Amino acid sequence: MRAIQYYGPENIKLEEVMVKPPEDGEVVVKVISALTCGTDVKTYRRGHPVLIKSIPSGFGHEFAGIVEKVGSGVENVKVGDRVVAANSAPCGHCFYCKREEYNLCENLDLLNGAYAQYITVPARIVKKNMLILPDNLSFDRAAFCEPLANVVHGVERTGIKPGQTVGIIGIGPIGLMFARLAKLKGARVIVGGRNPIKLKAAEEFAHADEIVDLTKYQNPEKIFREYTEERKGLDVAVECVGLPEIWERIFSCVRPGGTVHFFGGCKSGSTVTLDTTKMHYGDIRLMSVFHHTPKYFRMALDYIASGNVEVEKLITDTLPLDKVEWALNQHIEGKAIKFLIKPHYQG
Repeated sequence: MRAIQYYGPENIKLEEVMVKPPEDGEVVVKVISALTCGTDVKTYRRGHPVLIKSIPSGFGHEFAGIVEKVGSGVENVKVGDRVVAANSAPCGHCFYCKREEYNLCENLDLLNGAYAQYITVPARIVKKNMLILPDNLSFDRAAFCEPLANVVHGVERTGIKPGQTVGIIGIGPIGLMFARLAKLKGARVIVGGRNPIKLKAAEEFAHADEIVDLTKYQNPEKIFREYTEERKGLDVAVECVGLPEIWERIFSCVRPGGTVHFFGGCKSGSTVTLDTTKMHYGDIRLMSVFHHTPKYFRMALDYIASGNVEVEKLITDTLPLDKVEWALNQHIEGKAIKFLIKPHYQG
């Protein structure tokens, strides 16, 4: 098959490789639709010790397709089924799994290889995190289940309530999906960003109530507060950039009694400085979540299938496998939200 192989930062190659035959419990999926992702962009630029543990490695992790082959013992899917799979699944027996904190599983191996014509899905993911698609759901839309599952996890854990004012800084695909789900929860949503493509998507996809172009303001914290009730500050402030300086700035946007959700992951070793007086005497809740669980992966599929989250509006363009590196560089240049990769498309 044709597949993108990862050799290191800024070193990926389209090669002919063997399809790994399915072992017990495993499934080979013909990849119909895959998506570029911000995490893949970061990995392409600087590597990723968790995502890429050995090289060469398969690359890409958001996909949907058709079951091509099944190993012995597979009971929940069969050849020909239209499926979507997550990029991980919890073990169910470690310290964290016993406490139902499945996203923190100590044995959470991450699946790569979606930028390929076929991908062999490990048995644990097949059993716990592979879902059959509704007949009316396209592969293109279903491929969004994995990134949306992370957002569903974040929104549910945040506990957003109808009538709250939620502010989001960082409107890449994750921030945009967070804004959309917050709207579906009945919140009033304010978003802030700098990229004109993403600012447009904040209106057309997320349906945000207020959209702040951060290139026009020296003090975005003040602008955010002006859009809140009595200018007290946000009920919920969400950081979706993953930069320490933005963590610090969004902290100043929340009102006393509010919640700050640090959703964007910062570079390893990063530190932040927060006003402890405001945090303590302001009774501010600080939180963050990581990854997803089988529960949230299923919820993501339901959201997409319902039509309430029109994920197709986040697709910048459709490309073949040999354009993956070009697509990643388009992301780096700020010219895209997400690319749809069609591994069997030769045009």
